[in-house]
Amino acid sequence: MSGRPLLVCVALTLTACRRDPLPQFPRVMLWAWESPQNLDFIDPNQAGVAFLARTVLLLKDGQVKVLPRFQPLHVPDGTVLMAVVRIESQGASLPSVNTVCELVGQPAALAGVRGLQIDYDAKSSERKFYRELLQCVNSRISLPLVITALASWCQSDDWIRGLPVNDAVPMLFRMGPDRYRQGQEFPVPLCQNSVGISIDEPIASLPHARRLYIFHPGPWTKTDYQNALLLK
Repeated sequence: MSGRPLLVCVALTLTACRRDPLPQFPRVMLWAWESPQNLDFIDPNQAGVAFLARTVLLLKDGQVKVLPRFQPLHVPDGTVLMAVVRIESQGASLPSVNTVCELVGQPAALAGVRGLQIDYDAKSSERKFYRELLQCVNSRISLPLVITALASWCQSDDWIRGLPVNDAVPMLFRMGPDRYRQGQEFPVPLCQNSVGISIDEPIASLPHARRLYIFHPGPWTKTDYQNALLLK
């Protein structure tokens, strides 16, 4: 009988065998970016919302500028919310980690938020900074911490391996030359639980993942939402 659990696991998909790092979140998460978003039509039992809460600009002179969310967001009562902070670096002179850490972590305290997601692009020269930043944010918040990731970070360039986050979401849209091969699995464990796609670039064959983040370039509509549920 000692070998039975292993046999059962082999018979199941890889997704079923992995522990869900975000069990309190629905299997479908709608990204609500900087557009007026009225999502009163969603079913909180079917989908959650990862909304852009603010953008943190790392300016060329080493200063930091925060752009708040300017557009309204409406969701039904009981919707599981994840606050998203977008970080954009404009130059090589990076500010102190502690300064950025405080600004990035603040949306975790917003009412109803159950997780914090950080969306960023990291040059090779910036990776030490982002690793220290994530360590700082993780130590200051009590909610799950999630990052977005380039597909290449989840494959051969696996610098995110071991980062202090609960989950990483490989972005499989707007990829340019870094194309994702449909059905390809990611070897980095952090990238094996979720994937991110866009409603206007659906992928027929996704890697095994238990959670799907779906981006919309504009405001979500009820029809788009219903179509998004069919992608899972």
